[in-house]
Amino acid sequence: MSTAREQPIFSTRAHVFQIDPATKRNWIPAGKHALTVSYFYDATRNVYRIISIGGAKAIINSTVTPNMTFTKTSQKFGQWADSRANTVYGLGFASEQHLTQFAEKFQEVKEAARLAREKSQDGGELTSPALGLTAHQVPPTPLVSANGPGDEKLFRSQSADVPGPAERERLKKMLSEGSVGEVQWEAEFFALQDSNNKLASALREANAAAAQWRQQLEAQRAEAERLRQRVAELEAQAAAEPPSVSEKEGPGQSLEQLEALVQTKDQEIQTLKSQTGGPREAVDVSEREETQQKVQDLETRNTELEHQLRAMERSLEEARAERERARAEVGRAAQLLDVRLFELSELREGLARLAEGMP
Repeated sequence: MSTAREQPIFSTRAHVFQIDPATKRNWIPAGKHALTVSYFYDATRNVYRIISIGGAKAIINSTVTPNMTFTKTSQKFGQWADSRANTVYGLGFASEQHLTQFAEKFQEVKEAARLAREKSQDGGELTSPALGLTAHQVPPTPLVSANGPGDEKLFRSQSADVPGPAERERLKKMLSEGSVGEVQWEAEFFALQDSNNKLASALREANAAAAQWRQQLEAQRAEAERLRQRVAELEAQAAAEPPSVSEKEGPGQSLEQLEALVQTKDQEIQTLKSQTGGPREAVDVSEREETQQKVQDLETRNTELEHQLRAMERSLEEARAERERARAEVGRAAQLLDVRLFELSELREGLARLAEGMP
């Protein structure tokens, strides 16, 4: 591309696709990231071109002719056929507004190309406005397109852009088949977007569930501690025995009196045990066993809750790690985009300085 003659008149960014030459049904992406797509105008030859550069290679190098048509196949995707390049180009934009702006500019450039052809024919020039030669000019050496030395294409006359009936039918078929491939690509995109939304919703639910499990675990732990304290109190109460009642009589009492006193005290002890000690002890033992069973049940439940909590925490950590990886990928893509934009800005400034330096 001759930078001294051609100047960009409109630029945008889009994902670039080309129809698969083998199947004529699927789109082949030109890269993983969006590329800059620009309209260029050559004032010397009065020619408009759509150009997109990917690295050191021209992904799109399409001369706009009055016979071309830009078709919107969805809210964010459009395509056009280039009979000279024998392919169909597709562009996926970030928004419907960008697609509309590109389509409107395509119509403007197409109309300008039609007027240039009519003016060239009426002015007595040769039927090759793509070359921009008048009847008294000497034909220059063939120009090489911006595709680079590995993919050279000579600029041809404008009459070569008029397809025949068979060619038009073939291009219509390519456009319809390309639309099917684009719809499939868009469906995959929306499926991925829906999957991402579901993952985010699952992550929020996991966070809420983890918080609820933590609250339940704390409540169960508090209940278990209360029951342990109650068991300890009951065991201490059961271990305590009634103080033994024994009165020591003086040495002057007779043996018979002592035996009678012992028998009397034994009877009193048996009476007290039958009235108070037996039922109370039975109730305490039953209550203690019931409490111990509750403690065991609560400990089993706590163990299950702890297992579930650890599983939820592992799932939460995995979801957070996945989100961090996605954020890192987005960050790397943004950095790469910034680098590409900076390189493009420097290239444009260099082209502008070179154009100003030309006589």
